[in-house]
Amino acid sequence: MVGLDRTMLAKVEAGSRRLDALELARLSRALKVSMEYLIQPPPTVLSRRAAPLTEETDTEAARSSERLEIALVEWLHNVQQLLDIGVLRARPLLRYPHPVTSEDDARQTARWLRQRFDLGDGPIDSIMDVCERAGQWVLVTDLPGDGASLIEGDIAVAVVSTTGDPGRRRATAAHELGHLIIGDEYSADLGLSASRAERETVIDAFAAELLLPVQAIAAARGTVSRDQIVSYAARYRTSWLLALRQAEQAGAIDAETRRAWSQVRPTHAEFMEAVGWVPQPDLESVRVSPTYAKAVMGALRNRRITRTRALELMHGHIAEADLPQDDDLEIAP
Repeated sequence: MVGLDRTMLAKVEAGSRRLDALELARLSRALKVSMEYLIQPPPTVLSRRAAPLTEETDTEAARSSERLEIALVEWLHNVQQLLDIGVLRARPLLRYPHPVTSEDDARQTARWLRQRFDLGDGPIDSIMDVCERAGQWVLVTDLPGDGASLIEGDIAVAVVSTTGDPGRRRATAAHELGHLIIGDEYSADLGLSASRAERETVIDAFAAELLLPVQAIAAARGTVSRDQIVSYAARYRTSWLLALRQAEQAGAIDAETRRAWSQVRPTHAEFMEAVGWVPQPDLESVRVSPTYAKAVMGALRNRRITRTRALELMHGHIAEADLPQDDDLEIAP
């Protein structure tokens, strides 16, 4: 596909042979990555969900994780381009000011964030908006896996896979936000003293509390019925298992009940009935945030990017027919 034999490719990999522009273009097509991805240095801090690919870990799951990370790095380049041409404004990265070493600390961090953004204990309408306010740009992408995030300088980005239902996507977005807010990749309190599995568990506690506060369930006082938990999961747009875990944390159900109820997931009709059959669109069809989409269209109107590049930057959020005609575009001064 690249037009080079194995010997030449081995020399390229070893750094003893250079690629010309045409070979680089062919290589990017063969690997299904941009040329920019091959040229740019890797980001400094990357939240990985699986081990790097080796001969021993060359499994389908590892490959899926690798594809998600490639999408993440290219998403970073998308955001950087819009920042560089001045159509997108960087937001300060929000960090929790205290050490986080336990699940209880993580839940307190989520409550701190809700208070800071005046969210109370109610449902979060758009988790993507919350991420953006905290300085993290989120992309929803058609790749297998769950999600990943990274920080490069003063830019934080995350990708969320379309795999699973919207509740799972919201949990993934909240989880990746937790990596930013808690700063576990930097923190000696959590990042160095805990294993990866322990860190992920702490971040999961943050995500669950952010999406469905324990206090919202505890306010019901006493035990709650299965139908009530279905209502919480539907109104707060979380997964069934997350709602059950939070109900147990609130003392509304015991561990045995949680295990029993987790065996039978509520039907779609039960969830929709709980919210009066009102559509719940967050992260179901949205791919990029409104602020980012507006920046892309601004760059197109000012002729800072081409129509083709605009479609690439929108990641399937719109089709070519949705773009304004050339006659409607403004000429940049």
